[in-house]
Amino acid sequence: MSLLNEALYGAQRSAIREFSRLAKQTPGCVSLTLGEPDFDTPMPVINTACDALHNHETHYIENNGAPGLREAIAHFEREKNGMDYGEDEVIVTAGATQALFTALFGILNPGDEVIVPTPAFVLYEQIITLCRGVFVPLDTAGAGFQLTRQALAAAITPKTKAIVLNSPNNPTGCVYTKESLDAVYDCVKGTDIFVVCDDVYRQLIYTETYHSFAEYRDLRRQLLVVQSFSKPYAMTGWRVGYLLADKSVKERLELLHQFMVVSTPAPFQRACITALGCDVTPLRETYRKRRAYVLRRLREMGLAVTEPEGAFYVFPSIAGFGLSSGEFCTRMIREAGLAATPGACFGAEGHIRLTYCYSDGELKEGLDRLERFCKKLEAGI
Repeated sequence: MSLLNEALYGAQRSAIREFSRLAKQTPGCVSLTLGEPDFDTPMPVINTACDALHNHETHYIENNGAPGLREAIAHFEREKNGMDYGEDEVIVTAGATQALFTALFGILNPGDEVIVPTPAFVLYEQIITLCRGVFVPLDTAGAGFQLTRQALAAAITPKTKAIVLNSPNNPTGCVYTKESLDAVYDCVKGTDIFVVCDDVYRQLIYTETYHSFAEYRDLRRQLLVVQSFSKPYAMTGWRVGYLLADKSVKERLELLHQFMVVSTPAPFQRACITALGCDVTPLRETYRKRRAYVLRRLREMGLAVTEPEGAFYVFPSIAGFGLSSGEFCTRMIREAGLAATPGACFGAEGHIRLTYCYSDGELKEGLDRLERFCKKLEAGI
């Protein structure tokens, strides 16, 4: 008999964090690894949290979140995104991570399969494994990081319980087209397969044609929508997100949430209401400019890259250098003083992920180092 929960022995530490740690241990290294906005949380949000503390709003609140915040979230999603969730269909969570864990733990039985289009954020596989589910990667690289009916239908089995959709995607920044979403719809309509919509980058998009799978409201009972305050409002350290689900499903999932965290911190509830009223346009436009600069530099280096339509990541190919992505990134830290994340961490060998939510100066220095490193590899040095 195992000393600990057997699922823990298969869990892996975050490779993103590992390469960030290696970068910190390397003097002078520029790190473009973590997806954390370099902006500070807006002052109105901070001031509201301070007011809540001074008003002694430090006691237990309702498990699913303060009614005022849940009402504000339902209103925001209705007015901004056209979704018809009521405040009684909202669970305020400890970031999107806990929302994902609650959603997947709540629907999976041992052996249930979860299809995850890859490249994909490292978190999904680890959470699915901890929940005793089976991670089923679906490679999208050959389809321009999009989904096709044929590929998805081939991945579905009688054990398929859910599909995870992350759009805009981490690590590629790609947005699923309407054709991709229709392919998912055709495959899950009339089934009991859940679709987990990880839409945490939804407010950071650079295209006018964005669609979320959550818009297919006739599949309402099968939808689990994950959101976060971290990325659009520069609130990564606050650890607040939310989960949206049909009331019949949410009433079961809230039991798991209750016994997992009881509730998220009370003083942050009013602050998050303030955040929902903040205009994220300045942040998005800054990222748009940085994206243009990074893409230009990468293309000048001859690195193939798909233009991201959201988030703040680029995923260039390094396949031509004859190194694995892990070898490439490890050598780049040691020889060039630049840290990126290997594509293998996201289930996509032959790529690296660079994050452009860093200052203009850091991006220029980082890309200068990348260019020199690539020239060194090309010269066989």
